[in-house]
Amino acid sequence: MYTLKKNLILTGFMGSGKSTVARSLAKHLEHSYFLDTDSLIEHFENISIKEIFDKHGEEYFRNAEKRLFDWIKNDVKNAIISTGGGMPIFIPEIKEAGILIYLRVDFEEILERLSHEEKQKRPLLADTTKARELFEKRDKIYAKSADYIIHNKDLTHTVERIIHILESNKILSLFFSVKQEHT
Repeated sequence: MYTLKKNLILTGFMGSGKSTVARSLAKHLEHSYFLDTDSLIEHFENISIKEIFDKHGEEYFRNAEKRLFDWIKNDVKNAIISTGGGMPIFIPEIKEAGILIYLRVDFEEILERLSHEEKQKRPLLADTTKARELFEKRDKIYAKSADYIIHNKDLTHTVERIIHILESNKILSLFFSVKQEHT
């Protein structure tokens, strides 16, 4: 079995599959766990991301993201972290918390992947034209900040590719479980 030596942070535009890939990786890697930053913010604030934007605005949400990032950077180890799409944009020091992998997906494919309900939960997708502009702007930032870029078209291939990258770059270590004999 393998275990992570550092946090693994998955970035990408909303709907790019970060949470799905992170959950799958957590099942494959021993002694690691999955964290979703948007879910954690919803839990800590006790309201949905959409409600945070509607009631408090984007600045309030970004401050909540920053507080969460500080906690992750200082206190979280061996996690596979799915970030909100804006975290690498608004927190440029994100790499201080782990290895950054950008899951790249074409904008049209993201729109196809998301159900109507999923689109409704993402305030920044309300206007498709503005969302496309945001995607094009963020794509460059994601790519520039990433340690690795993976085109996420297929879950199995993406997970295998990430594990291969982690193995090749010694970001994983072998974990042996040793039984002790008691006499």
